[in-house]
Amino acid sequence: MQVLSVISTKGGVGKTTVAANLGGFMADAGLSVLLIDLDIQPTLSSYYKLRHTAKSGIYELISTNETRLEHLVSHTTVDNLHLIFSNDDKGQLNTLLLHAPDGRFRLKNLMPIFEPHYDVVIIDTQGARSILLEMAIVASTHLLSPITPEVLAAREFKRGTLQLIEDIQPLQHLGISIPVINLLINRVPSVSNNAKLIKTMLETLFQHDSSLCLLQTYIPAIEAYTRSPILAEPAHRLEYKKPAGRVASAAIDSMRTLAQELFPQYSLHFERLRGRPDKVVKYDT
Repeated sequence: MQVLSVISTKGGVGKTTVAANLGGFMADAGLSVLLIDLDIQPTLSSYYKLRHTAKSGIYELISTNETRLEHLVSHTTVDNLHLIFSNDDKGQLNTLLLHAPDGRFRLKNLMPIFEPHYDVVIIDTQGARSILLEMAIVASTHLLSPITPEVLAAREFKRGTLQLIEDIQPLQHLGISIPVINLLINRVPSVSNNAKLIKTMLETLFQHDSSLCLLQTYIPAIEAYTRSPILAEPAHRLEYKKPAGRVASAAIDSMRTLAQELFPQYSLHFERLRGRPDKVVKYDT
């Protein structure tokens, strides 16, 4: 089972949009996917409609070690895509974990209960430094950090997210492996030809940092990603082919290349998902 945390110490970079749409794409490709919403602002929890709502959520999982999946896991209307919703609106988990001896390791220790049931777990985190964020990183096999195509955003990423990774590196002495951060350029303007220039700039800025990998994929700022939460459908269903005359790739192609970079072992699944997916919502591009 692969565990991907979408992380950033900065809010507003598109973590939830990336997590929801990547999960929806992989579920449509035939993988069993679990979304975990660790943000106290439960945006991911309301991204898709639910056909089954569990009685418990992330609070019970973390605070009481609830392990009964029938009590924890809600089912979205996207086949193969399940959710543990956020119900920690008062932010009590941060305080609880700070005083717990296993605080940073609790989610990692709970992951085995999901392994028989899911191919991929995607964790959406809050846009601020916290023990919840550190707990998600420790539980992960992969890290993904969206970054907007701006120099100031890159500098903030270096001060915030990269500094956090550096600060928790001593956990490796306890046998904890901290994954490399996959850096994803997000919301690249579709009318811009500057994606390569932005990528070159980021490569120069982070060329000596072994804790990250700049992905070849970038996510264009297209309407499909804006409409996705409104219609409660993954963006690849809304835009399954590139409109004529547009430079930016279609949402389905962006999600495919991102999924392939992160999880090449499932490439055959992703390649099968081409053209108009089943149950696709008609969308006028």
